[in-house]
Amino acid sequence: MMFHRGIAAVPFAAALLFAAWQARDGALKVSIIDVAAGRPTPARVRLLDEDGKRPAAVPDGAVGVLWGRNDRAEGFSFASGDAFYADGSFSARLHSGRWRLRVSKGFEYLPVSETLDVTPGSSLEREIRLERWIDMPARGWYSSDDHIHVQRSPRDDPAILRWIAGEDIHVGNILEMGDFWATYFTQYAFGPEGRYREDGRILSPGQEEPRTPEIGHTISLGAAQLVRFRDDYYNYARYFDRVHALGGISGFAHQAVSFHGYRGMVLTALAGKVDFLELAQFCVDEGPLATRFYYQFLDLGIPLTALAGSDYPWCGRGKRYGLDENWAQIGNARFYTYVGGDLTFDKWFAAVKAGRTFATTGPMLEFTVNGKLPGERIDVKPNARLRIRAAAFGQSEHVPLERLEIVVHGNVVAHADGSREKLEIDLELPVDHGVWIAARAKAGPGQSAHTTPVYVTVDGGGFENPETFSRNLRMAGEYLEELEQELASPREGLNRQASRHEARLRELIAAARRRLDAMAAKR
Repeated sequence: MMFHRGIAAVPFAAALLFAAWQARDGALKVSIIDVAAGRPTPARVRLLDEDGKRPAAVPDGAVGVLWGRNDRAEGFSFASGDAFYADGSFSARLHSGRWRLRVSKGFEYLPVSETLDVTPGSSLEREIRLERWIDMPARGWYSSDDHIHVQRSPRDDPAILRWIAGEDIHVGNILEMGDFWATYFTQYAFGPEGRYREDGRILSPGQEEPRTPEIGHTISLGAAQLVRFRDDYYNYARYFDRVHALGGISGFAHQAVSFHGYRGMVLTALAGKVDFLELAQFCVDEGPLATRFYYQFLDLGIPLTALAGSDYPWCGRGKRYGLDENWAQIGNARFYTYVGGDLTFDKWFAAVKAGRTFATTGPMLEFTVNGKLPGERIDVKPNARLRIRAAAFGQSEHVPLERLEIVVHGNVVAHADGSREKLEIDLELPVDHGVWIAARAKAGPGQSAHTTPVYVTVDGGGFENPETFSRNLRMAGEYLEELEQELASPREGLNRQASRHEARLRELIAAARRRLDAMAAKR
């Protein structure tokens, strides 16, 4: 009998200990409201104690998504930076002491921060009201991240969608990623079967494939199936042709800076096979807005749409961009597309194909030339006068504008400053030859934006830059020489497989040289 009483006392004692342990803690309950919509909304939450540590237990209401580089499991309930995503509310048990709470929702909402003093046995309730400083969908513009890597199945879609909603992303492109050996972040389907829509937001499958250290990383969006040619892996042109046949678009990641993407651009963009460049991203030292190769290929008369993406979970803000934050975050670089009405995938993708975009890490832009949006073309007579209008929008505390510029063939022809919240330019510009014209803006540290150009031609000609044309052709030839040197002296590395494809690469180099010669002959 005494033995049985002892056994019965164990759970009772454990319950007393648990109750005593809980009594040392406080309870927090938070609701998150979108003020304009008047209802709960998904958001990103950081809750840290005075030592910068997150709660010991996962908050109730944290939305879990499995993420990690190269399919490794690095996190689930917590994202990078010790943040989590809540679908309108959460609760947590917190040890006594002072806590810092920050709730945010992408670029268009003002973040809310509070200091919480938790005492043993306390119960705190907070209503966080998120207000917009700008409403881009009301202006016809919708945000997208072209570069997200998370593990995905149909069961995961609702949770992933809440993560992108917590960053106020309307179209999240979830990319299957490949290298010569394998693919990662497998998509369960491509095309319409692989898309998921809920509450005005869309998940869409895409691919970061092919990817090589010798000629760059590529992204393809909107194709009806995965495209992969392992036996012809370095023939990027073949990939892009197939993606186009499947209804998609292709371009280069990482501003064509890292992994020698500019070499791959010469092999493919000169042949008219590249649709876009990932122009804004926190990956390269030149960033987050790295325009060197964008301007070079535009100056050669090649149209390129400006996209942007986070490359989650890899790239993030940091001290090299003048920022204390140092973690990956979905949507920290994004692009906006002018749809003009309600969002559907087909309308959005048609607008992306048309180039009606701007890339940003903070400021918002509107831009027209003779009433035409980014990506559009205008043909005029010599000495025509163009009406250029641009506006940049910021917020004095969180996105403090510094400067708005009109860029023509890479040169600033007009600028505005003096306001931290709105800058405008309205000018007439005479043209006697073709040009590309874009708007760009600068705000606080790491905050920039750039539109896709409007392309202006004169009497049906091109829009290349005559002042830089010869130099850019020469530089393109030098990029091909770099690649030839790589083939002559291959470096070791598991993903360095160019030597296996040397014959094909030499064919592609020769074809690119013929195009450069033909372009030079036309001048």
